[in-house]
Amino acid sequence: MPPVRGTQTLVDQIGWVLRRPQLIVLEVAWRWSFGVPFLWVLAWNIRKILHTVPLADAGFYRVDTQNPWIGAVQMAGVWEHYSPYAAALLHWLVPTAALVWVVISGLGRSLVLVKLEPGVRWRPFALMTLQAGWLALLGATCWSWLRAIQWVAATHISQDGNADLIGYSIWAIFLSLGFFSLWALVNWPLTVAPILMLLEERSPWSALRRSFTLGRAFTGKLVEISLVMGIVSLMLIVLAMVISAAPLPFSDQLGSDALHSILFGATVFYLVGHDTFQVVRLKSFVEFWRTFRGVPAR
Repeated sequence: MPPVRGTQTLVDQIGWVLRRPQLIVLEVAWRWSFGVPFLWVLAWNIRKILHTVPLADAGFYRVDTQNPWIGAVQMAGVWEHYSPYAAALLHWLVPTAALVWVVISGLGRSLVLVKLEPGVRWRPFALMTLQAGWLALLGATCWSWLRAIQWVAATHISQDGNADLIGYSIWAIFLSLGFFSLWALVNWPLTVAPILMLLEERSPWSALRRSFTLGRAFTGKLVEISLVMGIVSLMLIVLAMVISAAPLPFSDQLGSDALHSILFGATVFYLVGHDTFQVVRLKSFVEFWRTFRGVPAR
């Protein structure tokens, strides 16, 4: 078999996906059908909490904005007023949102894979099982990152506002990039498992086990693509930040409404770009499967 260059073939897959915008529309549709209602419910409950405990009563407006380290300690005091309400909200919102996401993502991702690879059986309920595992892994990674950042804050910011700025920044950047890279390294088995399940007619558990025994060459390409997709996500975030920040020197001329519109547009740009590259990753995984399984391209 001739050498397979993952990053070079990725360019071909990007072009392939862009020539089929219906796949992008499907991916965006199922993700936003969950995300938009979820954000609405979250915003409604936050407004309800703020109505119960106004920001002024919690001391939010007394936070020192000139010294970020003292302000951080003061914000911790503000948070103490809201933490019981937040805990009560998350107690029911997190499991409900997780269940809804598993159902919607199982249906939506099944439609995308069927359109991506015609001929495979539509198995949304089996895919929901794998999506639940993926979500559990994401939750564990995010929780570990949060605990790590809490440790950094506790060891580098004192109660009186004194802080080790250099140490805090180094640890925060190192841990954030480290967990981001870790996620890119560990999530690919649960990403490729649905493809193995559909293309090889496996059960969810069999497909997940098989994703760990694909061989060094195949696995290396999957990890490579996952890392590249992580870098692309970072690039999209930076580009969206640049787009939203570029008009700030002209804020007096543009006005707040225009700045809010630009921020909204930059956010939509990032989300659509991120969803597009998720389809590209799926397509790349399918093509790698064909290459390493000796299956001719359609």
